[in-house]
Amino acid sequence: MSESQQQAEGPRTPARRGGGDPATRGRTTIADGVVEKIAGLAARDVLGVHAMGSGLARTLGAVRDRVPGGGRSATVTRGVKAEVGEVQTALDLEIVVDYGVSIADVARSVRENVISAVERMTGLEVVEVNIAVSDVKLPDEEDEEEGSEPRLQ
Repeated sequence: MSESQQQAEGPRTPARRGGGDPATRGRTTIADGVVEKIAGLAARDVLGVHAMGSGLARTLGAVRDRVPGGGRSATVTRGVKAEVGEVQTALDLEIVVDYGVSIADVARSVRENVISAVERMTGLEVVEVNIAVSDVKLPDEEDEEEGSEPRLQ
């Protein structure tokens, strides 16, 4: 092929090495804790969700939060359990709802918000979101986590 023919055809595209889309070269794994954090934050964003986890878990979490190095991540994942596979995930959530809200509506909104956030951020298919309502926060109840001054200093 002469030089003038090469110029007429335009510049040559470089040969692709390795074959296939670069996004398919390798594997991405997502830890259960990552999905649990995403789901926990998404669930807390729903109006009517007062807290996550059972009363005992919240009490232990409040104590852990006061200990230096206790970490916020335990608070975010409280009440959330995820099972993560290669392409799918399943979630179990335990929530406390505010008194007066429709539990069915809150559960539906939590499910939608959690599925949307997890699928958008991870690319995993959420196959199920099981929700257990463990308590109802009454208007005059004091929060276990936000109680008055600690008795001991």
